[in-house]
Amino acid sequence: MQDEEVAAVPNCRVRAKARIIAPVQRELRLAGWLSLAAGILWPIQAGAIAWVVSGWAAGVPATDQIWTAAAVFILCAVLRASLEHRLGALLHQAADRTIERERSILISREARAPGQAGSASIASLVVQKLPLLQPWITRYHVAMVRVSVLPFLFLLLAFSQSWVVGLTLLVAGPLIPVFMALVGMAAEDASRRQMDEIGTMNEMLMERLSAMLDIRLLGGVDRAAADFSDRAESLRKKTMAVLRIAFLSSTVLELVSALGVAMVAVFVGFTLLGEINFGSWGHPLTLGQGLFLLLIAPEFFQPLRELAAAWHDRAAGFAVVAELDALDAADRVAFVGTGLPATPVAGAICIKTQDVVVLRADRQVRVPDFEFAVGETLALMGPSGSGKSSVLAALAGLLPLHEGRIIVNNCPLDADTADPWRARIAMIPQRPHFPDVTLRYWLDTGQRGADPWHALRLADATEIVERLPHGLETRLGETGGGVSGGEARRLLIARALHTGADLILADEPTADLDSETAARIIATLKKMQRDGRAIIVATHDPKLASAMDRIVEVGQ
Repeated sequence: MQDEEVAAVPNCRVRAKARIIAPVQRELRLAGWLSLAAGILWPIQAGAIAWVVSGWAAGVPATDQIWTAAAVFILCAVLRASLEHRLGALLHQAADRTIERERSILISREARAPGQAGSASIASLVVQKLPLLQPWITRYHVAMVRVSVLPFLFLLLAFSQSWVVGLTLLVAGPLIPVFMALVGMAAEDASRRQMDEIGTMNEMLMERLSAMLDIRLLGGVDRAAADFSDRAESLRKKTMAVLRIAFLSSTVLELVSALGVAMVAVFVGFTLLGEINFGSWGHPLTLGQGLFLLLIAPEFFQPLRELAAAWHDRAAGFAVVAELDALDAADRVAFVGTGLPATPVAGAICIKTQDVVVLRADRQVRVPDFEFAVGETLALMGPSGSGKSSVLAALAGLLPLHEGRIIVNNCPLDADTADPWRARIAMIPQRPHFPDVTLRYWLDTGQRGADPWHALRLADATEIVERLPHGLETRLGETGGGVSGGEARRLLIARALHTGADLILADEPTADLDSETAARIIATLKKMQRDGRAIIVATHDPKLASAMDRIVEVGQ
C-alpha cells in the first residue's frame, strides 16, 4: 500500500505539469531564455566596474575608462531591464490565462453537474486557491532554467580567475539544492493540509451564516462563535506551519550563501594584502580580478536562492492541482440538455412517467407512475429524504434518468427536448437566494423589461415591495435580508409568475412557516391555478397537500 502511494506522487506531479505547465510551455521557454540573457549581462557589468576601479588604483587616467565603462554598464542595465520587463509580461499573461481557464472549467462544470463538494469549498478553490498557481508559473520554471545555466557560467568564470574561489563555490553551491529538497517534501505536505483547512473553514462559515437565524433563536451564538474560533485557530496553526518551513529553509539557504560569499571575500582580501600567495593561476590575484570575483560570487548563489524560494510556490501549486484532480474524479450528474435558451415546446402541458428511476448521491430514487395535464395541481408527499426534490429535478430535466422514461407534451424528455421543455416551466426552490442585483432585475429573469407588478399582485407580494426602502430597486442580499421567510417565498412565486411559465414546480413552499403565512402561500398557489397554470409541489405539509387536486406518494 505504501509503495502504491509513493508511486502515485510522481504520477500526480506529471499530471499537474501536463495540466498547468504544458499549455503555456512556449511562453515559459521564451521567458527562460530572456531570463538567461538578462543574467549573462551581469558579468559584463561586473567586469566594467572592476576594470575602472583597478585602473584608478593603478593611476591610469580615468576619463576614457569611466565613459567607456559607464556606457557599457548603462547599456547592459537598460537591456536587462527590458528583458526582465518582457519576461515578466510573458509569465503573468501565461499565469492569468491558466487561472482563467481552470476557473472557467471549474465554474462551468459545477454549474452544470455539481458534485458532493459544497459551494463554500468550490468558492475557496476559485477565489483563494487558484491564484496560488500564479507564483508557481511565474517564478519556479524561470528559476529552474536560470539555475541550470547561470551557476555553471559563474563557476567557470570564477575558476578562470582563481581555483580557490571556484572550489569554494563548487563546495557551497550543492548544499542549497540538498537542503531545498529536504525542506520541500515537508513544505508540500504542509501546504496540502493548509489547503484542506481553508476549504473546511469556508464550508463551516457558509453553513453557520445560512443557519444564523436558527442559531440565534436556539441560543447557540456562543457555541457557533466558539466553533468558528477553534477552526480559525486550526487554520492559523497550519498556516504558521507552512511559514515556519519557509522561514527555516530561507534561513538555512541564506546562511549557506552568506558563508560562501564571506569565504570568497576573506580569500580575496587576504590575497590582495599579500597574506595568501596561492589560489590563482600562475600570477598573484590582481585588484581587478578580486573585485570581479566579489561581484559575481553573490550572483552565483542568486539563482539557487530564487529556486529555493520558488520551491514553496511549486509545493502550493501541486496541492491546488491535487484538489482540482480530486474534483475531476468526483462522481457528478449532469443535467439533461445544454442549458441554453430554446424555443418553448409546443402544445398543452402534460406529463407521463413510466418506470422512472433516478440516481441521487449513489441512491436510487423511484419516481411513481402518474399522468398530469394542464390546469391540474399535484402534491408529491413523503417523509424527509424520500426523494421528493429529486422527483421535481427529474421532471425538470435536471437529473438524467437511470431507468424508465418521462413523456412531456407527447415527447420523450431527453437531450433534444429538455431545453424547450424547461422554457415552459419555472421552479421555486426550497431555499430563497437573492444575488447582488436589484429586485427588479432579479424578478425579470429574461430581462424583457416587462412590468413585474402584475406578477407581484398575483403572488400577494405587492406590500412586501412597497415597504422596502427602495422598492423594486432594493438589493436584498444573498439571504434576503429585510424580508421574512414567508415573504421571500412569495417573492419567489412572483418571480416564477413573471417568467410566464405554464408549469410551476415548487419545492416545500410552506416549510418552516407559521400557519398564517403558510395559508397565504397556499392561497397564492390556488390563485395561480385559477390563472391557468399547472402546479406540482413537493411537500410534507398535509394542509398544502390537501389543497392540491391529487396526491402522489414518493418513497413507497
